[in-house]
Amino acid sequence: MDAVDVKIIAELTRNARISYSELAGKVLLSRNAVRQRIERLERQGHIAGYTIVRTGDRTGDVVAALVLVHRKDRMRGGDVLAALERIPEVVICEVLSGEFDIMVRLEAASLERVRVIWEDIAKMPGVRDTVTALTLSSVVSRPRGGRSSTAPG
Repeated sequence: MDAVDVKIIAELTRNARISYSELAGKVLLSRNAVRQRIERLERQGHIAGYTIVRTGDRTGDVVAALVLVHRKDRMRGGDVLAALERIPEVVICEVLSGEFDIMVRLEAASLERVRVIWEDIAKMPGVRDTVTALTLSSVVSRPRGGRSSTAPG
């Protein structure tokens, strides 16, 4: 990634719906060059997926939970990962070393939805056990790559 790629990502972080033309003007490239760079950044994994951010009152319209998963077979548990990837409320899914195999962060519209997802995960054929913790409050929430020294200030 070069400085222009960093600028493109910074602009997309501010406004993911910015047009290629407007973005091109901000980074001083042609519209086609910006499109090609975005496609390359997607292929390289720097840009992945699309996120819906719900805005609402500060009392929290989203219930967040962490689900720690023990798989029956760590080496052949890809079916569990594939199933987790299909759950829209899963916002983070990471394979861990140590006691647990997978850490899943859920963000759902209700506690009931968290319960249903937890039951679905617990019933998966490759899952041996789960431990679930509800998020009571969020102290730090940084965008990914938030410490980049090359990011525009």
